[in-house]
Amino acid sequence: VQLAESGGGLVQAGGSLRLSCAASGRIVSVGTMSWYRQAPGKQRELVAAMTIGGIIDYADAVKGRFTINRDYRENTASLQMNNLKVEDTAVYYCKAEIRRYSSEFEYDYWGQGTQVTVSS
Repeated sequence: VQLAESGGGLVQAGGSLRLSCAASGRIVSVGTMSWYRQAPGKQRELVAAMTIGGIIDYADAVKGRFTINRDYRENTASLQMNNLKVEDTAVYYCKAEIRRYSSEFEYDYWGQGTQVTVSS
């Protein structure tokens, strides 16, 4: 099982970026899919999460600017980031709760991270 992220880059403040995450492999089911970020010298923090039932949670710092979506059939998630701020600069990680074939439990899988840099 793998998670692959894409879509990071450099953007000016006020601009937009869209991150994508795709889960692949011998997957039975995918539970909550989440986006985290980690800025230099800071702890990794939750940005947005979406459960299998469609319940969404956002960090206060991104409410009204970021939107998480999922394609349940394709096991993908996206994060649309609008009105980006300098303080949004970080490495963004996708996390998914995945149940593999031959396993009765879900485990957390992380992507490799994608850099988002917002310039002033």
